[in-house]
Amino acid sequence: MAGHSKWKNIQHRKGAQDAKRGKIFQKLSKEIYQAAKDGGPDPETNASLRLAVDKAKTNNMPNDNIDRAIKRATDAGQGADYKEVLYEGYGPNGIAVLVYALTDNLNRSSTNIRLGFDRNGGSLGEKGSVSYMFDRKGYIAISREGLDLSEDDMLMQVLEAGGEDLETSDEVFEIYTDGHDYASVRDALKEAGFKLDQSELTMVPQTTIPVPEDKAELFEKMIDALEDDDDVSEVYHNAEM
Repeated sequence: MAGHSKWKNIQHRKGAQDAKRGKIFQKLSKEIYQAAKDGGPDPETNASLRLAVDKAKTNNMPNDNIDRAIKRATDAGQGADYKEVLYEGYGPNGIAVLVYALTDNLNRSSTNIRLGFDRNGGSLGEKGSVSYMFDRKGYIAISREGLDLSEDDMLMQVLEAGGEDLETSDEVFEIYTDGHDYASVRDALKEAGFKLDQSELTMVPQTTIPVPEDKAELFEKMIDALEDDDDVSEVYHNAEM
């Protein structure tokens, strides 16, 4: 992960995401609903639900919204069934793009996502065309503000918790874990007293590709179009922003 800062991408898009807060909450509610419907309403025994709830809390989703989504899933006969689907495609300069959708209508999702690529200089690829360029990782960000801890000391904490890698900037410690170890590392760091500013399972690119200057605006438009789709839960790419 050396040289890759997910935190920079998070901050780069934070303003746009803040403007879409209502839509983000709607999507998070759908993820919580489906996780609870599939595995039960208790996050302690339903790992998928715990991940969905943690993701919602990281995005400052109110507890009432979370509780409503879980209750709706446990009420007999309520709501639809959603299926997670992965779409793979390309942006300018061969940039790899992964799109995760949670949908109750595959035809609608496939059509809208294809249009999101085609209308903005991209193209939808075949299954497996770009997913091999990413690794499933746990990602945790801890702000350095008010934290009197050197990089070496933090690295020891991360390794003892079972983490894989640490990236450090003036603002934040970025911790990466194997996808299977994410929950245990997250819990160990919480128990050690750290406040987690960001915590999630994510897809990390093995390498990054620069966005051509003359294509940067169109690429941003493509990512916005994909993220704005009601069925899309996550968009990942290997662009060097």
